[in-house]
Amino acid sequence: MSEKEAHKEEELNQEGATHTNEEAQVPDTESPEKQTVEIDPVEQLKDEVQDLKDQNLRLYAEFENFRKRTAKERLQMMDSANKDTLAALLPVLDDFDRALKNTVATPENEAVLEGLKLIQHKLGETLKNKGLIAMESTIGKGFDVEEMEAITQIPAPTPELAGKVIDEVEKGYKIGEQVLRYAKVVVGKEA
Repeated sequence: MSEKEAHKEEELNQEGATHTNEEAQVPDTESPEKQTVEIDPVEQLKDEVQDLKDQNLRLYAEFENFRKRTAKERLQMMDSANKDTLAALLPVLDDFDRALKNTVATPENEAVLEGLKLIQHKLGETLKNKGLIAMESTIGKGFDVEEMEAITQIPAPTPELAGKVIDEVEKGYKIGEQVLRYAKVVVGKEA
């Protein structure tokens, strides 16, 4: 190797060493925003998995609440529709009661009376199967605002009947424990 070639090679080696030293000695002048702290990828994935689990649990809880709420609303709507239908049929049941009371039992009316009884019984049983419960007769009982509605007061025929039901104008009905229609009564007052 000639002296020129050796000199060139030495310059190149020195240049390479200088570049390496410069790269190694570069001061850390990057801003704090550009500096990234090395986060362990496993820890980062664990955090993401935990966040996704929490999100999934919340969504599941929300869905369960939604499902329960809609089921409850559906039942309430069915009960409301059932109540309205039963309440609309109560006057028909009352008309059958009145018809039976006012039909005279004669040989000519015997078939009509029997037919009215059959229809009344069938309608009553159908409504009973749908949850309608007829209240007991209120005549002679003390006035109870939870189950009765006083439409008038009349002087009591005897002192024992003061404050008690003398006559029942319309029968009361319940659905379960809830009053569908209050019994309309006449109450005796002290003379």
